[in-house]
Amino acid sequence: MAPLPISVFIIVKNEADRLGATLAAVRDLADDIVVVDSGSTDGTQALAASLGARVIHNDWPGYGRQKRFAEGQCRHDWVLNLDADEVVPADLAERIRAVFAEGEPAHAAWRIAIAEIFPGETRPHPWAYVLTPVRLYRRDLSTYSTSPVHDRVVLGPGVTAGLIKGRIHHFSVRSLGDQLDKLNRYSDQQADDLDARGVTIPAWRLYVELPGNFLKAYFGRRHFVRGAYGFLTAMNYAISRHLRVAKHYERRVTSPRRPG
Repeated sequence: MAPLPISVFIIVKNEADRLGATLAAVRDLADDIVVVDSGSTDGTQALAASLGARVIHNDWPGYGRQKRFAEGQCRHDWVLNLDADEVVPADLAERIRAVFAEGEPAHAAWRIAIAEIFPGETRPHPWAYVLTPVRLYRRDLSTYSTSPVHDRVVLGPGVTAGLIKGRIHHFSVRSLGDQLDKLNRYSDQQADDLDARGVTIPAWRLYVELPGNFLKAYFGRRHFVRGAYGFLTAMNYAISRHLRVAKHYERRVTSPRRPG
């Protein structure tokens, strides 16, 4: 089948072990694939180019800003955003095609469910928790927020979002250690963002952030359906949320105080 007149854009850094599956799943779906790299050292750029992507370097400015930069490199107004650890399965690709089957889609933005696939799994658990962000949209009518930590599409005036059935497969966890390293780095950026926005989180949150977020992940996000591994990933999530508040608090109590 002929590719759709849409652009797929992906931001990356050191994703050579996962990016191949992501690109292979969309190379027949779209006729323009953009990979924006922020300094990979593992051959990600060469891999992406070998699979037909246009590879562009841009120093890391934060999540939202990097995605906005990437959407600006696309050739088409209709764009599909994916992360390097996300794969569009065949059934979802067909549903995306169906959106364009009769000309201009009914909505200028579309939400798509994203479901995690944990190590040892080949498909999302039937009860897996899903997020449904806007991922397919017209970039001339909506655009990514410039937030350094929150990568969400801000819909333009009058734009409504439809929902495409199906789920993006999200292979987010390489290993528990890698996940914790990633979440620890992200907590630094979250603390930076709180400082930049002048937000102060009260100290009492230090005592409830870890247990509260464990319950949120284990039950609210249904990690419990993954058994012991789900318990461990819920603990990692809770630790990362605790670190965000802990680092924020540490900066407040250790930063030099102004005289008077």
